[in-house]
Amino acid sequence: MDGSIYRYYQHNQEYHGFLAYDKKHKEPRPGVIIAHDWSGCNQFAQNKAIQLAKMGYVGFALDLYGLGQTGSTKEEKMALMDPLVHDRRLLQSRLLAAFDALIKIPEVDNHRIAAIGYCFGGLCVLDLARSGAAVKGVVSFHGLLGRPKELDSHDISAKILVLHGYDDPMVKSEQVIAFCDEMTASGVDWQVQMYGHTMHAFTNPEAHDPAFGTVYDAASDRRSWLAMTNFLHEIFV
Repeated sequence: MDGSIYRYYQHNQEYHGFLAYDKKHKEPRPGVIIAHDWSGCNQFAQNKAIQLAKMGYVGFALDLYGLGQTGSTKEEKMALMDPLVHDRRLLQSRLLAAFDALIKIPEVDNHRIAAIGYCFGGLCVLDLARSGAAVKGVVSFHGLLGRPKELDSHDISAKILVLHGYDDPMVKSEQVIAFCDEMTASGVDWQVQMYGHTMHAFTNPEAHDPAFGTVYDAASDRRSWLAMTNFLHEIFV
């Protein structure tokens, strides 16, 4: 199973996503968007698209920075991510552009769409749900949780699963509680699973940097993927 770069456009800007699906099967199938971390649409995000394709889905790793840009150093990654974190309206428009691109792909059942995201990508998929987009569900892996205060509220139709490390130094427990309160007030079908002794970026061995607060944890990685797998089975029934 492999995949390929998939080009899509918004306002004359070209984006290089990554698309993976089993070409032996011709019938439309559920599509799953993968929102990358602050690095960009790198090999980690693309590998997740391939894993999802092996599970019978169309995996689509979006590109939020345009032209497939990625950062290598913390400084480069921050420079790419910061404009979108500080302009959630712009971020939402790029998320919706990727959503619109995916649902036009013939192999995709456009009534069965989900999104998963990692770190910054976790914030992204939650904002996609907050936009009112017609997604069945979203999954945040060690994602940022704060709501965008500058955007209008929309009814959230998506079910939401947040997978979070209890010792995450970047998203403290009070922020998790505030998110739960937000979802409850919005009448959302939501879940939060907390993993003990687990810090930020626990799914990514390449992000292992204890001094920065990002620590890979094999058990939490395995448990969170299983939780996502069960969640996708539930929402796509």
